[in-house]
Amino acid sequence: QVQLVESGGGLVQPGGSLRLSCAAYGFTVSYYAMSWYRQAPGKERELVATIAFAGGSTTYADSVKGRFTISRDNAKNTVYLQMNSLKPEDTAVYYCNAHRYALDYWAKGTLVTVSS
Repeated sequence: QVQLVESGGGLVQPGGSLRLSCAAYGFTVSYYAMSWYRQAPGKERELVATIAFAGGSTTYADSVKGRFTISRDNAKNTVYLQMNSLKPEDTAVYYCNAHRYALDYWAKGTLVTVSS
């Protein structure tokens, strides 16, 4: 049974921080490229950040560069997204994704709301 379980979403004021977690069950995240996507109301789903593999490179959308950090803890089989200096434009449902060749797994999504 493959499962990705997200946590850490919620309401935060502009300029604040949140850390999203994505715990994997049924597979090992170090063998997968792990990504965070988001979808805001009325907008297309967009790729936010990717970490290629264990020890792999990271990439970020231009809109979050310098503010967000994706990381992996292989011992906990968990991927994180540290979000700092949050803006109202960051409000969205955030989805954790695991990909390796023909395998593609998705979490259910967690809502992040940035508002004063």
